[in-house]
This record gives sequence, structure tokens and C-alpha cells, in this order.
Amino acid sequence: MSEITHEKSLEDFASQIEYALKGYSSHHIELSQVDQVILCGLGGSGIGGRITRNYFNSVSPLPVEVYSDYNLPAYACESTLVVLSSYSGETEETLSMFKDAQSRGCYIVCITSGGKLQELAKEENAKTYIVEKGYQPRQALGYSLVYNLLVLAELFDEDLKAELNDVLNIYKDPEHYKGIAAGLLDNLKGSADDKYVVITDNCLEAIGTRFCQQINENAKAEAFINVLPEANHNVFETYYYKLPGNFFFLYPEYNKRVAMRFDFLGDLLEKQGNSVTRLKVKSGSLSDLFKTIYITDWYSVLLSNRRGVDNMTVPNISKLKTYLSEHA
Repeated sequence: MSEITHEKSLEDFASQIEYALKGYSSHHIELSQVDQVILCGLGGSGIGGRITRNYFNSVSPLPVEVYSDYNLPAYACESTLVVLSSYSGETEETLSMFKDAQSRGCYIVCITSGGKLQELAKEENAKTYIVEKGYQPRQALGYSLVYNLLVLAELFDEDLKAELNDVLNIYKDPEHYKGIAAGLLDNLKGSADDKYVVITDNCLEAIGTRFCQQINENAKAEAFINVLPEANHNVFETYYYKLPGNFFFLYPEYNKRVAMRFDFLGDLLEKQGNSVTRLKVKSGSLSDLFKTIYITDWYSVLLSNRRGVDNMTVPNISKLKTYLSEHA
């Protein structure tokens, strides 16, 4: 099987959404059985849960938390729904959280392409959603994000399938969104080698985190996230000079008070000679969220090309996994 490049995975991204929509079946867990939800996973496998948590924040009738660790929080119990996502099925932290959930009698749902997680889920008779093999975890967001969304939508008696089918229209013209990303990159006034500071609001925090992760892994560049309005009460006090970084605003047009904060901050930074790039997001709809992910994913790939780095390999991560396996 030939290697799936990032460009190819983005051009064919609609197929991941279609696959998950067709592959979804009921988990048969009722809201009355559950007091809280914990979405588990790390890196490219875990970000789908984070985006899902943020999307449901305004409608969720119970707490939804995200965990990226070896153990679940102390409150996890028989009335906790734990959704575990590991693309490879071999992520050691996720496997550890599975066993923790199992020991506490939690409801368990898994999202994976196979590996040990699928084996454990089969032994536990836990509902499992299988994704296609052949991708790097960060290329396979369409699978895990859609499955996470549908799992919670069913739990909360929300119907997202029609809206997710509408999302597919975004990917009919990949060159359009690739062009938007290229234009944003061309407007970069700072250095492509400088770090990135991605600034979002709470609704877009997980997508901003995804963007930082993609810059880290694909472009091999430092990227950090700050969230407004919170960052206006602390980090804001460090912006007095021209700084060695590129500021990228995921600008929320749907919240006027927060948008005013972005306007003020952007004006302040630019007057000091800093590079500020703005990507405006009209709403918190699934369509606008998927568009934003698509544009920023393309941006990270184009940035990797500009920096002349290999976006397909992650040597440091691979070395760490080898080290951990040797010291199991």
C-alpha cells in the first residue's frame, strides 16, 4: 500500500466523514444511565474528543471532560461513559485508561483501527467503532471526530446526521480552501521560522489546539494557544514590544464582546510591528468548524513546505515510543 500523504488525506477528507456516517450504529446507552462523560485520547487520536466537548458545551445536560493521561479522574464510576480513541489501538496511555474504566465498571465505547484496544474492547463486549487503516493518526481526524460527535449526539438525543452530510459539500473543492490557506501564509509578515501564538475564544479552543498540534508535527515549529477573554487578564500584559513570533487569530465573529477584544489586541500587536494573521469564523456551526479545521490543516502542510521539513515523519515521537517500550 502506497504512503498516504497529507495532501492526499486532505483531498480525500470527505471519505472519512462518509465512512463514519455509514459505519455508525447505536451504542444503546441512555442519558438516564449516565452522570458524566469522559472523552479519552492523545494527540491526533484525542483531538476529536476535545472538539466534540467544545461543540456540545452549550447543550450538554451533564459534565463532559477530556482526559489525556494514564488514569481517569477519581469521580469516574459505574454511571460514567468513557469514550476511548486510539487510531493505532496501541497508545499506552489510552490502554491504561481503558483498564481503569474497566475496573470501575464504567460504560465503555472505543474508536480505533485495531490493535490492543480493539482486543480489549472485544473481551469487554464494549461498543467499538472501527476506522480505516493506512493513515497517520493526525491525518484521520474525520473518523474520530465524526464518531465522537455521533456518540454524544445519540446520548443527548440530537440529530447531527443531516448537518454532517451538508459538511461534505466543503470538500468538493479542496483547491478553494487550500488557496485560502496559501493566501493566509503569503500574508505572513514575520518569519516562517518563528514560533506561532494561536489566539482563539473558548468555542474554538480545541480547533486552535488542533492547529498548534499540526504546526508542531507537520511543520516542526513551536506553536502555543491563548484563549480570550482569559488571556486578556494575564498574557496580555506581556505584549509591549515586537515579539519573535507569528500571531494567528481564529477570529470569532459570532461573539461581539470577544470580537472587540480581538480587534483591540490585533491593533496593539500590529502597532508594535508584530505579524497578525486573521481567520474569521462566522459561527459555531459544524460547517464553520469543519471549514476552519480544513483551512488550518492545509496551512500546516504548506508551512512545512515553506520551512523545507518532512511533514510525514515524527522522529522525536518515534524515539520516545521506542524508549518507553524498552523500559516497560
